[in-house]
Amino acid sequence: MSKTTELAEKLAKLNIADMYDNDFFLTWEKSDDEIEAVFTVADALRDLRERNKSTKIFDSGLGISIFRDNSTRTRFSFASACNLLGIEVADLDEKKSQIAHGETVRETSTMISFMADVIGIRDDMYIGKGNAYMHEVVDSVTQAAADHELEQKPTLVNLQCDIDHPTQSLADALHIIHEFGGVENLKGKKIAMSWAYSPSYGKPLSVPQGIIGLLTRFGMDVVLAHPEGYEVMDDVIEVAKKNAAESGGKFTVTNDMKEAFKDADVVYPKSWAPFHAMEIRTDLYGKGDFNGIDKLEKELLTQNATHQDWVVDDEMMKLTKNGLDTIYMHPLPADIQGISCDHGEVTAKVFDHARDSLYKEASNKPYVIAAMIFLAKVKDPVAALKALDSEAAPRKKF
Repeated sequence: MSKTTELAEKLAKLNIADMYDNDFFLTWEKSDDEIEAVFTVADALRDLRERNKSTKIFDSGLGISIFRDNSTRTRFSFASACNLLGIEVADLDEKKSQIAHGETVRETSTMISFMADVIGIRDDMYIGKGNAYMHEVVDSVTQAAADHELEQKPTLVNLQCDIDHPTQSLADALHIIHEFGGVENLKGKKIAMSWAYSPSYGKPLSVPQGIIGLLTRFGMDVVLAHPEGYEVMDDVIEVAKKNAAESGGKFTVTNDMKEAFKDADVVYPKSWAPFHAMEIRTDLYGKGDFNGIDKLEKELLTQNATHQDWVVDDEMMKLTKNGLDTIYMHPLPADIQGISCDHGEVTAKVFDHARDSLYKEASNKPYVIAAMIFLAKVKDPVAALKALDSEAAPRKKF
């Protein structure tokens, strides 16, 4: 029995009926079985590709990408995922659209969706805006499909919002599942989700929030570390506490990076902006107060500069369970000290030692996104995986 067929049999035991014709907003809105299904299908799709089997379940269709923030990994991961399944990607450049002329969200959403199977959106810059915008898009295409303006409702995949970065956190979780030899082996493992110094400001909170909102589901000892004043959303803290209580794990918050790193099995140092500052920033942009934004940026850069000791170097890694061989994670690009900046999140030595692992971590994202789409668009994913395994033509013919 092939690995893909084994994974299909595993998928058959999960309660995932609600994933069909549905959307993916936040990981904590999905059940344990639904999260497990994403991992299972992602691994199956990777196995099929590694064995040179075609994974194309569409022979036409569009994946619409809307990126309201810069992106490399997520942008190309979404394109890779769509191509893997046989969908072409069309990127909506809002500057070249009629949005600049006042076109409504409902009109834009409907007009781009005539042949669309999936819409991927990244909107992470403004508190209270990104996830709300995604819901408005889904509400619009749902109504358009109900009114027979669209032949089908396209599925939405959250490619990062102001609250969560589900494609990143799921790819990260799959990485450590592979590293530890199974999801059951995550229980009791300690991960330090830590703020780290950056010479820039305004980085989204959705990565640390996504990590604490997801990894607390697996019985892990999750520690969120940041200097005072760099708090994340209270609602996500409550999600993490609830998950830890239900999974038998731990969730703690500390203002001491060394305490978080002590005996950690996994470290995830990443800069982010204070939640309160991001709220102010959103308000200033809403008012068009660019002088206020400049002032806020200077204040936050000054605040960051008081915490330049929050950097991952040899001494910090010595505190962990396995020193330099401890799993070091990052969504990339990292602020590499002496390479991409004079002083930043991680030293070049630590980063270079972890480079192979980091690239493997990132390689999960196309498969995770493809799995999200697959589970939303295929009514019987178990049968579909088995059919691909037994019937699919070679991807490369020569």
